[in-house]
Amino acid sequence: MPPVHPPKTQIVDVGDRVQYDTKGTRRDIETLREEAWGLYLSRPVVARPNAWWIESWLIPDLGVCLSDWRWRPGHERDQDIYIDIARITRDGGLLRMTDLYLDLVVRRGRGTELLDVDEFVAAVAAGLLDRATAEYALERSHTVLAELAGNGHDHEAWLAGHGIVLGPRTEPAPPADLAG
Repeated sequence: MPPVHPPKTQIVDVGDRVQYDTKGTRRDIETLREEAWGLYLSRPVVARPNAWWIESWLIPDLGVCLSDWRWRPGHERDQDIYIDIARITRDGGLLRMTDLYLDLVVRRGRGTELLDVDEFVAAVAAGLLDRATAEYALERSHTVLAELAGNGHDHEAWLAGHGIVLGPRTEPAPPADLAG
């Protein structure tokens, strides 16, 4: 079994427009938009040499966080959207996302792949997820996978079936080292 780590968390402070990861690293959010379905955020990627920008959509009612990465040359991936299965809660101006290990990679119109099942199994075996949370993660991942398949592996069509339109996106300028 792979080495297991506790569930990763992210906290988004809506008022201060910042995001904190499990290690407490602060990341300033360039664009933050509250929607009826959740939260859209767009920010530069810090301390990750293979990517320079990320957009994320936190959708608490569906138990997912969708992310679209801007990759540096030579690090591109065959994916249109990356989905974390998560528990997302809100307490005032703070959104807390707990990653439940299971992820989906959507290749629009071609397929969706469930990832990190080995990590999920190891976490459950180590007692890092209680039974109810593990069942929630499995139910969410399988429901999302089935619904994506039923919508031609198109995340926007899937979300539209839930009454969700992602809205306008940020078009960031590439960093100086990538500018042509």
